[in-house]
Amino acid sequence: MNTAGTDCPQQWCTGGACDGARLESLLTEEAHWLWEQLAARADRSGEPTMTGGTTLITAPAASGQRAAVLGLVGSRILAPGERRRIRLDELTLRLRRHGPRLTPGAVAAHAAGRALGSTAAERARQLARTTSLRKLRARLAQDLPEHAPLRPADETWDELHRTGRVARILQHPAPEQLLHTAAEVLRRLPPHGRTRTDRRLLAFHAAGNPHSLDAGTDLAGLVLAEAAAAGLTTTALPARTAWGALGVDLDRLGGGLLSLGVHPDGWQVPARFPLVLPPATLTDVHWPPPPHEGSWVFVTENPSVTTAALELPPAPTAVPVRLLCTVGTPSATELDTLARLADIGWNIAVRADFDAAGIGHVRAALRTVPRARPWRMNADDYVRSLHPAPFQPTPLDTEHLPETDWDPALRTAMCAQGRPAYEEALLDDILDDIHSGHPHPNP
Repeated sequence: MNTAGTDCPQQWCTGGACDGARLESLLTEEAHWLWEQLAARADRSGEPTMTGGTTLITAPAASGQRAAVLGLVGSRILAPGERRRIRLDELTLRLRRHGPRLTPGAVAAHAAGRALGSTAAERARQLARTTSLRKLRARLAQDLPEHAPLRPADETWDELHRTGRVARILQHPAPEQLLHTAAEVLRRLPPHGRTRTDRRLLAFHAAGNPHSLDAGTDLAGLVLAEAAAAGLTTTALPARTAWGALGVDLDRLGGGLLSLGVHPDGWQVPARFPLVLPPATLTDVHWPPPPHEGSWVFVTENPSVTTAALELPPAPTAVPVRLLCTVGTPSATELDTLARLADIGWNIAVRADFDAAGIGHVRAALRTVPRARPWRMNADDYVRSLHPAPFQPTPLDTEHLPETDWDPALRTAMCAQGRPAYEEALLDDILDDIHSGHPHPNP
């Protein structure tokens, strides 16, 4: 018996409901199912006492469990699995025989060993917090310049909610400050097409930390999500490309194209001398026209091809090696360089690994440079590239494998095999083409 005054010693029930109550006869193992169902109802409704209204209970299969609550839920026998609606005020009156202040919620709380209503209370707190953040974001949007990609429209907030960004905001240790800082970043974005800014400088001026917009930070994720929700970018874009669309450069002196024999106009570079052409160079320089019609520039994604091309034997009649390597995913600046080369007369041959990313690279290049030619990128090339060694192959992400419009049979073959293949497998053929100065024609 609990006789500890007017408050529950365990703080499970309120208002001294268990004071002077005889709970032992109610909290039997056989009756536990009833209190468990009532506790779940209290958590959903947020009503910890449950002294009014009705609730639906489902009878268990065991006859002893059903018989243990007959005096509480009515005299009519419960059938196994029967769903019965009971009145909570009547249940309260029956419980008062065991304690003058007992409620169904109090007994259920002692059976569960915790205070009830937490689920509904937490849901209400989350709703209130979410509503407050939505209103704050709307106020911040009103103070932004016209070009900033932040709109107070409810459908834009709903898009952030759908993609899980709102949940990320709620989990942040200082969500209000996160929204304020994101708005400041958006406010400082350059007007579209006029100027550009460095990401670290933008982060420093907006947040006081040049690394606050680095990949993986909540601030960077929120800014890019806002831009995507406003329709200026998409969530499918690589981060570098998405920032570039907003006028923000990740690093104009890092990354870029690894070049062998393809140099800006007027540069004097020794033969077979590899260069890294950073984004700043790619953006600002002019390119020489091809020496004659039919001159090719070869484009790959793996530096191993460039390394191997350095070893090609020089010959008096050999065509100069002209090779560009994207070193992974090509940026918008790198793709624009290919387009500028094509515009002045160079033929562009492009290839990559046979995986989802590599197919995406080739598609991006062909979209930017429609005259470019897929180079050793058909179904037969893929099958020849598959490694014969008996080790466990890396599975191919066929779910996200883009279409191969230049050769639909390629995607079919890749899905059938279910594993990627890599440029290194065709290295001898690739080097032969580079050395000859002309790509092998796909059937």
